[in-house]
Amino acid sequence: MSATKPFVFDKWLVYDAFKAVKANAGSAGVDRQSLEDFEADLKGNLYKVWNRMSSGSYFPDPVKAVAIPKKNGGERILGVPTVADRVAQMVVKQVIEPGIESIFLPDSYGYRPGKSALDAVGVTRERCWKYDWVLEFDIKGLFDNIDHDLLQRALQKHVRSDWAMLYIDRWLKAPMQLKDGTRVERTRGTPQGGVRSPPTIEQTAG
Repeated sequence: MSATKPFVFDKWLVYDAFKAVKANAGSAGVDRQSLEDFEADLKGNLYKVWNRMSSGSYFPDPVKAVAIPKKNGGERILGVPTVADRVAQMVVKQVIEPGIESIFLPDSYGYRPGKSALDAVGVTRERCWKYDWVLEFDIKGLFDNIDHDLLQRALQKHVRSDWAMLYIDRWLKAPMQLKDGTRVERTRGTPQGGVRSPPTIEQTAG
């Protein structure tokens, strides 16, 4: 590894990130590069990700807007990053997640390693036999309206990596590219669909 890089981290971290991204599958982003295409020149593509992230020159592509229908009508817009961006996001996730995990409550299940919505349902089912009431609520349009400044202030309290915070900021500001090619700038919210969708959104057992 070159000592001239401003941000130094092991190249194997990028390879491990790719393996996690591959396991999650997913479609191509705005560059139309599939996982198979990316893997065809895996060594070269992973080096590009590492080199740009470690030098500070990494900037994400726009995220591809994909509309999916909601059960109750209407549509939810997912933002699909490119494969390279998903790898970069996974690198940051793997770096910051261990330090953040310790601050979550035991009953927080959403977007956490080793926990799932089914785990929350299981705990809720047990508690239904113990309590006479259930409280359920949902925050409308939460992902679409997250305040970037508040999110970054919360992260700064717990994330000690300057380069991780730099790239989180760039991902938050990356525009969304619509089906017709139009790019929409974003000042609030973070599209669902990326590796780094906020881990603070809790699925809590009732």
